[in-house]
Amino acid sequence: MARPIWTGTLSFGLLNVPVSLMSGERRTDLQFRMLDSRDKKPIRFERVNADTGEEVPWKDIVKAFEYDKGSYVVLEEGDIKSAAPESHETVEVESFVDAAQIDPRYFEKPYLLVPGKKAEKGYVLLRETLRSTGKVGIAKVVVRTREYLCAVMPNDDALVLMILRYPQELVDPADFKLPDGKLSDYRISSKETAMAEQLIESMAGDWDPTQYHDEFRARLQDVLTKRIKQDGGTTTVEDEPAPREDASTNVVDFMSLLQKSLEANKRTPAKKTAGKTVKKAATRKVSKTPAKAAAKKAPAKATKKPAKKAAPRRKAG
Repeated sequence: MARPIWTGTLSFGLLNVPVSLMSGERRTDLQFRMLDSRDKKPIRFERVNADTGEEVPWKDIVKAFEYDKGSYVVLEEGDIKSAAPESHETVEVESFVDAAQIDPRYFEKPYLLVPGKKAEKGYVLLRETLRSTGKVGIAKVVVRTREYLCAVMPNDDALVLMILRYPQELVDPADFKLPDGKLSDYRISSKETAMAEQLIESMAGDWDPTQYHDEFRARLQDVLTKRIKQDGGTTTVEDEPAPREDASTNVVDFMSLLQKSLEANKRTPAKKTAGKTVKKAATRKVSKTPAKAAAKKAPAKATKKPAKKAAPRRKAG
């Protein structure tokens, strides 16, 4: 049984419906590991200093934003926490809009809202009202440490919470040279238009997603199954310790969150703090030579490992 991401309430007006937020997607990609072809041992990616080539321990790694080529501003953990939204477990619907008004490009990731015990009445009331009016609820929700824009919409017996992209995350089609104007500008005749319409009508049908399958994955799975059954076709790899949660230094994601907090989330008190944080952090500019700056910030207790003459290490991706 899948575990909920969080449990809280779905709120619109004065009505609060206890719900659980469940993932609405299932990843089916085949996961691969890279091995050394010579001895079939796993390849490790290490965190190395770009200048010295030496491995850097987690305690000496900080997050930074490159505001100019080769120039960085360092952000402390406190800075990041001050910009994060206050954690609350409510999907608060702020308005209702026509479903047809939302550009499909805004839809990003689906979740399912599952009603809590004795919460079916409010759940069904909202679901059926949205269905009959053709509306969707526009809300905000905090998942883990980030606030998302989302749409609450009916789908069969479920209420789906669809994470939406912010406008600044979309590419404006006007940035590209696209054909505009009338059909006649491209010498498209009425006969060609009629034939194209006839072709589309002859291929028209009802949308049935069950007719579509990931054929590449199925064929690749067959290849893997045959290889597993072959003698000498497999190898054993010892599992390595799982990386720490702070392994991913997703600076881009954080700066996107900071920008959205400043531009879109005007009602979040943490916004003012975030603005001050950036201004304050801007005084801590690092030299345009990242390697030298990193050497200056290294703690005195850090010990320098002797350089090895072995094969060069891979840099962390």
